Amino acid sequence: MFELRDLYQQVIVDHNKSPRNFGKLARFNHEADGYNPLCGDKLHVYLNVNDAGIIEAVSFEGEGCAISVASASLMTEALKGTPVSEFKQKFEGFQHMVTSDLDELPDEAVMGKLAVLSGVREFPSRIKCASLCWHTVKSAVEDSHKVAKTE
Repeated sequence: MFELRDLYQQVIVDHNKSPRNFGKLARFNHEADGYNPLCGDKLHVYLNVNDAGIIEAVSFEGEGCAISVASASLMTEALKGTPVSEFKQKFEGFQHMVTSDLDELPDEAVMGKLAVLSGVREFPSRIKCASLCWHTVKSAVEDSHKVAKTE
């Protein structure tokens, strides 16, 4: 188990230092702001959803703790090519994973690389850091003009 934890930490460090899909998209048709007042994490997400309802591109800008940045980076990779109609299922799956009992192993076949974030369950205050980007994309998909918060 210790080796797995080390691997998870390495992935989080890598995505924090070199976040994927960081920056403003040239073309986007959905966007939203997110803010975690507990930690000070702030981000802005951009989505380009095509006429068929597929998330063709997703990116983010902002600043935050390592968990917040790594989570946003991993999330953008996981959402590319996802139909908006399936976003809610992915959102709920992620929320379940980061809030489930510690003895419940994440379903890596379903969660993919996002499973590395299951360790935040051990630190309840960090759950909000990991889930901020998901709440922000939810606001973007719903065209809500409210700042997404994890409170």
